[in-house]
Amino acid sequence: MSPSIRIAFIGAGSVEFTRQLLRDILSFPELADVRLALHDIDPERLSVAESLARRTAEQFGAKPEIVAELDRRAALDGSDVVVNMVAVGGHRATTIDFEVPAQFGLRQTIGDTLGIGGIFRALRTFPLLEGLAADMAAVCPDAWLLNYTNPMAMNLQYLATVAPRLKAAGLCHSVYWTVRGLSDIVGVPHEEVDFLSAGVNHQAWILRWEHRGRDLYPALDAAIERDPELRRRVRVDMYRRLGYYPTETSEHSSEYVPFYLRHPAEIERLRIPVGDYLGISAGNVAEYESIRERLAAGLDPEPREEEDATEYAPQVIHSLVTGTLRSIQVTTANTGLITNLPAGAGVEVPATVDRLGVHPHGVGALPPQLAAFNRSFLNVVELVVAAAVEGDPRHIRHAAMSDPAAAAALTVDQIWELCDAMVAAHGDALPPALRAQVSPGSR
Repeated sequence: MSPSIRIAFIGAGSVEFTRQLLRDILSFPELADVRLALHDIDPERLSVAESLARRTAEQFGAKPEIVAELDRRAALDGSDVVVNMVAVGGHRATTIDFEVPAQFGLRQTIGDTLGIGGIFRALRTFPLLEGLAADMAAVCPDAWLLNYTNPMAMNLQYLATVAPRLKAAGLCHSVYWTVRGLSDIVGVPHEEVDFLSAGVNHQAWILRWEHRGRDLYPALDAAIERDPELRRRVRVDMYRRLGYYPTETSEHSSEYVPFYLRHPAEIERLRIPVGDYLGISAGNVAEYESIRERLAAGLDPEPREEEDATEYAPQVIHSLVTGTLRSIQVTTANTGLITNLPAGAGVEVPATVDRLGVHPHGVGALPPQLAAFNRSFLNVVELVVAAAVEGDPRHIRHAAMSDPAAAAALTVDQIWELCDAMVAAHGDALPPALRAQVSPGSR
């Protein structure tokens, strides 16, 4: 890797995330002269991202080469690293993902990973991923694709199926923030903690969690016993029943199992924020508009509280340039990494990063109760990928039937009717072969 590494941001119009990644990248002196190629299909958002990148570089005293490209292949040309953060369909598609299922009585909280929302987010994202992989094979075949776009497990399993030669890693900060939050609960500095986590993205598990060789789970048990409010969290409830702490928020975790969102009493007991992501998505739009207006007025964006670089992509890029050895979490195809989860599935495991790239680590078998929940999760993932790869709209319905939350809340007829309504609502955003309405019994 040359010190002047070439990075392409795909979906750079997600300006707040672009801002965060740029701040982390340019905080490394060794990356001050990177080449940043920004790409988005929205000219206005791309212009805002470019202005933001130049302002961020000024703030750090860095002198990167910054280019903005509406043409994706031009942005990718010669890249060493490609960072994907596209949200296909934006806020409008997210609104559909929530409002249509709600008409059938189906509750969701985040809707970006599993369930009806995750299924249809994946189906409208897969064409983008296939085109991106083809462009990379043509103009930057040795580049690493660092994917932030959800649904992570579905996206990485799809990429491994349609572009097996692509060097791709899915990145998510959920494990980092879980360990940091748990360490705060038990009063231990998070930077002194050792941990092992594995499973699937947004439903991985903290398998080991230690401070100077001391197991911290007993300290967590004591904290939970002292504080009844801690027991009003979905993932604390899951931990107390399964024995290992889940690595994603309670909002996320409630959607991947059948026994919380269906019941109003459980929603109240565990304070589950139904429909939460609709507000988050609208807030992202408002944040973009605020940044756009401030930049247009010649002002800096509102200052953000300074934090250590916590996103993995800047750390990966720095390690590729400097050879600095790091350990991170990645989503990748299961090549024997977790022995009691399906081969080829998108799994989340520890990985080492150095100058040669990202190296996932095998963790062996998960405890059987954890593998059972992950397999239920991955059943949906496999069927969504099959729907796209085979062009078979029946598999969309099969995936929804297999989804734990949907199956708990709806009859099978309602699930099929909901899928028909979602297909109609998303329309041209879906691959042509998957737009058909399908009757039970049809082949």
